[in-house]
Amino acid sequence: MYGNYDGENKLPEFDIYVGANFWSLVKFRNASEQVVLEIISIAQSDVIYVCLVNKGSGTPFISALELRPLNSSIYNTEFGESASLLLFERWDIASSALNGSGRYVDDIYDRIWSPYSSSTWDSISTSSAIDVNTDGYRAPSEVIKTAARPRNGSDTLEFSWSSNDPSWKFYVYLYFAEVEHLKKTQLRKFNVSWNGSPLFEPFVPSYLYATTLSNSKSLVANEHRISIHKTADSTLPPILNVVEIYVVRQMDALPTFEQDVDAVMDIKEDYRVQRNWMGDPCEPKNYSWEGLKCNYSTSFPPRIVSLNLSSSSLSGIIASSISNLSSLESLDLSNNTLTGSVPQFLEELRSLKYFVDDQNLSNSDTSNKNKVVVPIVASVLSVLALLVVFILIWKLRKRKQSDEEINKPNKEGRTVASKNWQYTYSEVLNITNNFEMVIGKGGFGTVYFGKMKDGKQVAVKMLSPSSSQGPTEFQTEAELLMTVHHKNLVSFIGYCDDDDNKMVLIYEYMANGNLKHYLSDINPDCLSWEKRLQIAIDAAEGLDYLHHGCKPPIIHRDVKSANILLSEDLEAKIADFGLCKVFGNDKQNAEAVVMGTTGYLDPEYYKLRHLNEKSDVYSFGIVLLELITGRPAVLKGKILMHILEWITHEVERGDLSRIIDPRLQDKYDASSVWKAIGIAMACTASTSIQRPTMSVVLAELKHCFKMDLPSQNHIFVDSRPRQSYTEFYSSSEPYSMDSDSITHPFPR
Repeated sequence: MYGNYDGENKLPEFDIYVGANFWSLVKFRNASEQVVLEIISIAQSDVIYVCLVNKGSGTPFISALELRPLNSSIYNTEFGESASLLLFERWDIASSALNGSGRYVDDIYDRIWSPYSSSTWDSISTSSAIDVNTDGYRAPSEVIKTAARPRNGSDTLEFSWSSNDPSWKFYVYLYFAEVEHLKKTQLRKFNVSWNGSPLFEPFVPSYLYATTLSNSKSLVANEHRISIHKTADSTLPPILNVVEIYVVRQMDALPTFEQDVDAVMDIKEDYRVQRNWMGDPCEPKNYSWEGLKCNYSTSFPPRIVSLNLSSSSLSGIIASSISNLSSLESLDLSNNTLTGSVPQFLEELRSLKYFVDDQNLSNSDTSNKNKVVVPIVASVLSVLALLVVFILIWKLRKRKQSDEEINKPNKEGRTVASKNWQYTYSEVLNITNNFEMVIGKGGFGTVYFGKMKDGKQVAVKMLSPSSSQGPTEFQTEAELLMTVHHKNLVSFIGYCDDDDNKMVLIYEYMANGNLKHYLSDINPDCLSWEKRLQIAIDAAEGLDYLHHGCKPPIIHRDVKSANILLSEDLEAKIADFGLCKVFGNDKQNAEAVVMGTTGYLDPEYYKLRHLNEKSDVYSFGIVLLELITGRPAVLKGKILMHILEWITHEVERGDLSRIIDPRLQDKYDASSVWKAIGIAMACTASTSIQRPTMSVVLAELKHCFKMDLPSQNHIFVDSRPRQSYTEFYSSSEPYSMDSDSITHPFPR
């Protein structure tokens, strides 16, 4: 709130950024207006900068700043981690707290809720507790216990809003919980539409259980109207408990190259630079740090190319941290009191063209400044001359090699990369249209959408300098994918390896993303039981090929739903081969370092450090449980629980309706599902010797699929376990949470 604190009575206007990316314009209608901004954003590094940018329209200020950690499985969008969500509205529908916005003690995300009602609505509520633990959005009790319904039972329940900018992309999160105990003859079922277009499948809210629905594709229009109307077979009007509306903010600006940031921060500390050097050095573009110039057009991410510290009261020797500005083209240290000799590292900065200093450096008085510049240029020319000679010799040798020799295995049994696979960095820029569209992020780096010259769509994965993986995994994945080919392994297009900072892998584009996202609650498209079985079969065939179709066999080591990609027609393919291990004939190998992902990691492998194909079988079993239940590998409530612990308890109860994904709405064959559960439990047996091979798993899944075919539209009736389940069941002790580390399992 401005409040005319400076006595100027001029309403300020300024921008606010999170890191390198624009958040919002801050603007006031009057001096007493309270402006509260809220954004959901991915932390791109271990330091988060919130920057207020002075645009010349008054001094920026801030009254309070709050940060809340958020579960990454909620508030997801089609843009993945390349976008933030700016809060537009958050409404507590039919709230009893009509005296203004507020927060609630039991809201783990500490959100601010605003009451919202309409004269055409009636309010209904319950005093009973509503289970919000199975819904990741965790609305507070007082908010979810109230709901609105149209006063006229046959009317539509509607709300609307206008967009300040017709290009804005919106996401709407609708919270539902049945608060009335319905009779057997009663049914509350309704459709949700946006501007007349269906938004979700017909929905039935669960009694005293919260469910959140959201659009899978962003909503773009000048005017927005959400309509909730009952279906023809519904006996009761629709209800609505809570609404949240967000605007997409594209995170299209990348932070400055991390090594450059570290270097310039070290320079600031070494010289105690008295300048407003805060936030990201190069972003926003028009507000880079004083004395710095950055390269945005050819560098990715931005690189510092000019450093001007003239007249900055510097003393001592030239700081060695300058040597880490590897793209530096211009350095001005004039009008300071520096001493000592010109350091050798300046000659090793290959891009440095201009260096100015007129102080007390040895051999660098005003009359012979060029002596500082000449050695740098001479060194660069020498390197270039040697490089030209090297390239000529290399090309002559390459001409003598036949294509057969290029593809011949080396001493380690790996394949030397063929020139047909390699792309230059400039070609990668053309393929991705200068990295225009981000479609995902992972341990390796960022994945971009691309298009080849022939129009073929591709996914381009670029190694991040701060990646948890690195050149070794890059080489492993590239070499492996050039030698293995299967319809259920993601097809490899090529790679770029211009230098350590430009390592790229190019794959076929999978239009429906990964299985983890497709199974999540944020995706309104529900996979049928038949399609889930087919996806499991596809993935099993890919793993079976790695285990038994490759000589020597290959262990994937990171099988998980996020690494199973879906094509446009939902064909599943295994991806991400950076952790793969090639085995000898014994199929066994002692592992010093255990690799994998929490929730999917084989406990026996973690404990004994011995890897074999059964570790992949265990991980596949967890994926199969995700397909069956629609739940993630790690259930995040008040207490973290592994899916094995949860399902073991539910299997003992014998009620299949509590196990199967409720979105299937009873459209499945019970015998087929019980058999699939049995396969999954066998895969996740506590010891590898008890687990079946992928060949056996594949054969049994195909049998499951055949069981389901005669009754694809069968409505579930009998929930008792079938014999096919008991045939495959191996008792497994439940897991308990121990660590969040990516290389740790859930210890027994």
